[in-house]
Amino acid sequence: MTDFLHLSTFLHRPIFDSDGDRIGRVQDFVARLGDNPHPPVVGAVIRIEGRDLFVPIRKIGGLAEGRMTFEGKRVDLRRFERRPGELLLAEDLLARHLINLVRGRLITANDIEIAQIDGKWEVVGVDPGRRPFLRRVLGQSIGQRVKSEAIVDFASIEPFVSHVPTARLRIPYRKLAKLHPAQIADLVEQASHEEGEEIIEAVGLDRELEADVFEELDVEHQLEFLEGRSDVDAARLLSRMEPDNAADLISEIDQDRRLPILEGLGADQQTKVRRLLSYNADTGGGLMNTDFVSVPATATAADALEAIRTSTVPAESLHAVFILDDSGQPIGAASIAPLVRARGTDLALTVARTQLAHVHPHWDLHRISRKMSDFNLTVLPVLDDDHGKMVGVITVDDLLEELLPQGWRREFGMHAVEE
Repeated sequence: MTDFLHLSTFLHRPIFDSDGDRIGRVQDFVARLGDNPHPPVVGAVIRIEGRDLFVPIRKIGGLAEGRMTFEGKRVDLRRFERRPGELLLAEDLLARHLINLVRGRLITANDIEIAQIDGKWEVVGVDPGRRPFLRRVLGQSIGQRVKSEAIVDFASIEPFVSHVPTARLRIPYRKLAKLHPAQIADLVEQASHEEGEEIIEAVGLDRELEADVFEELDVEHQLEFLEGRSDVDAARLLSRMEPDNAADLISEIDQDRRLPILEGLGADQQTKVRRLLSYNADTGGGLMNTDFVSVPATATAADALEAIRTSTVPAESLHAVFILDDSGQPIGAASIAPLVRARGTDLALTVARTQLAHVHPHWDLHRISRKMSDFNLTVLPVLDDDHGKMVGVITVDDLLEELLPQGWRREFGMHAVEE
């Protein structure tokens, strides 16, 4: 098993010449970012008589033994200047937040691990544990090496651009896009404002993903990251959010910005949001989503499945297709499984539940939750009070989010930054 050497073992420690005389002190190690998942170490920054100089890795010996030696004939006396794409391990990474893209968490780089692989020194991992802190406080006596089980592979790590000013890179959208929007939102909420802006800028390459992430943020962070946007940009973002989430956010925005942002929405989205804003947020009307899949009573199973296939309704609202009569009242709800099992020519109504539980816009959350629990439903139709027409649906995930206390994920440790 490969042994990894701690960066902290060498920082601010002396470097010696071939005669054993001390010539300077190690300030940092330099690695080069590129296609290699484990960036190669290209040299070290050495302080000699108050001047920071660069020493190439080929002129450094003794790393494996923990005693650095200069093996060149002379030191280049030009002051060190970082080049584009170079990473300073201590300055850019140590004690900073990094993104663990495998687990979808932020970690704190309490130490950086390097190893010699095929004769070359590479940055192979990050140690987020408490041992590096203890080592810095108590000294090197608690050990200079660490086994691979204790570290996070650097191949799964992404630094923040703001920490690496000359890297000329950005957080890769493709890597972030592999995470669930809720995981990305967790990253934003764990991060500093500057780090959070980097993440949101990266996912902004996909406007739909950006909207999904915004929906998962808590209100405090939604408002924080909307503050720096123009009303036009805010309206563009809210236009891609689900109407119920967009309405919730608009109700929290400063009063003088609400109308301009609302009027910046597309006509269809604006109509839905205005309707939702007319309800109290803590009622069925305020909680419902006005987008759902419905078919007429004459629809076949094949028609219902096609309606699902071509719908832009959120996945959580697709657990049932609602069958409406000519007046818009629901007379049945068909789940996907019975529709798939039915012959395509069978009427969808023949495989539908015809005794429908429902709620009304003025019902409070506890009454809605009892109804959903009693009937073991994941999506519940909302009928207007006057004519019994279907005006929206409430999904179990939206209900749970409303019932759980604000910041519940942080309270239960899901937002904790890994040490």
